[in-house]
Amino acid sequence: MRKGAITRVAVLKAIAEYDQLGRQEFLSKYGFSGARSYLLLHEGREYDSKAIAGVAHKWDVGRALLPEEFSGGKDHAAAWLKRAGFEVKAAKNPDWARDEIILACHLVMTNGWKGLDASDPRVVELSGLLQLMPIHAETERNEKFRNPNGVARKTFDIATRHPDYQGKPTNGSALDVEVLHEFLARPIEMAEVARLIRQGITVGDLQALPLDDDEDLDDHSAPEGRLLMSQHRRRERNKGLRKKKIAAVLRQGGSLACEACGFDFEKVYGDRGSGYIECHHIVPLHEAGESRTRLTDLALICANCHRMIHRRAPWPTPAELRAAIEDRRASRLSGAHIVQQRGETAVPSTSPESGR
Repeated sequence: MRKGAITRVAVLKAIAEYDQLGRQEFLSKYGFSGARSYLLLHEGREYDSKAIAGVAHKWDVGRALLPEEFSGGKDHAAAWLKRAGFEVKAAKNPDWARDEIILACHLVMTNGWKGLDASDPRVVELSGLLQLMPIHAETERNEKFRNPNGVARKTFDIATRHPDYQGKPTNGSALDVEVLHEFLARPIEMAEVARLIRQGITVGDLQALPLDDDEDLDDHSAPEGRLLMSQHRRRERNKGLRKKKIAAVLRQGGSLACEACGFDFEKVYGDRGSGYIECHHIVPLHEAGESRTRLTDLALICANCHRMIHRRAPWPTPAELRAAIEDRRASRLSGAHIVQQRGETAVPSTSPESGR
């Protein structure tokens, strides 16, 4: 049997030994430390998932796995136990995502940049809202996930990082500070982002929104947070709108060249690139809201320029990105021309004069 192919019967035997020896003796006997990521749940009790999986391996293969033999890291033991039909839950809650911090920061802003107590009705309401957000899987949450105490602590993490706060700041994250500074720099825009996230969760539009694993979104670069960014990308991927936009451009005699850099897929790749171009929704959700998309709201751009636009806030329009590209190109040409002139006026080292 291959490593990790543990059976349900073997897991139950490991659980029985755990119960017989007690937690500390069981962990000590097999060289495991306490679970820091996932716990196995069985008949109302919690068990250290990695240790149970390692010892279960003994009953199926003849030898218990050592802690360092879990080459796949913390997730592998949990995955093996799930495949064997067991329930696994997170030992600690996930870090706060940008979307969550935006909502907490907006609450702190409306409270005069002061933290709020766990008993405050606004904290209780936000706690319930955060628990509806689909950013973190249920298996990554424990029973204290975004409870009022945790939300209240986050409001103080934000409030004590405000430039006007005179005391010692509480423990927070770099993302707390980043979002705080964005609220200070663009309060109206960020308040609208918070409103759209809150509205989307309340009415269910974002609550039921599955997040794409292939989006490669960085919480530090997505200007609107992961949920609104996901919704924005889904609007861009609307095949019907993309086809209409391409048809409109071709009817007007245009070509399917990138509106930012001019790249034409068909000219470079031939038939393979014919008809291909990506579609970008120019106006972010926090500016456009949920209004009906018009073809003039869309731009045809290449994959590279699309990625550069979405890389970080504020998003440049295709025209702004084109201007930056042209400025960069002009700067390079100017530099090359200066170098060429210098080369032409320099005296060659092999000239007769240089030998004297």
